[in-house]
Amino acid sequence: MAKSPNAFRTISEAADEIGAPQHVLRFWETKFTFLAPLKRAGGRRFYRPQDIVLLKAVKRLLHDEGLTIKGVQRLFREQGLKRLASWGDPE
Repeated sequence: MAKSPNAFRTISEAADEIGAPQHVLRFWETKFTFLAPLKRAGGRRFYRPQDIVLLKAVKRLLHDEGLTIKGVQRLFREQGLKRLASWGDPE
């Protein structure tokens, strides 16, 4: 049975959904303050639907658009979270 689009995702589910390894998601959390999944007891991460949109945006900006980590950080600082999230919305 498939999860609801509004259901929280584990790190493995999030990684599968965006097409990036789990260790990359953990690394991005250290570089981008706006990536902050819920952490439960034992440090287990749960990604909300808005977190998935942001992960997709970061992946697209880094891998498809060719921005650097600093470039994505600058985009966030200058244009805000809403603009950044627009890069992760389905086309």
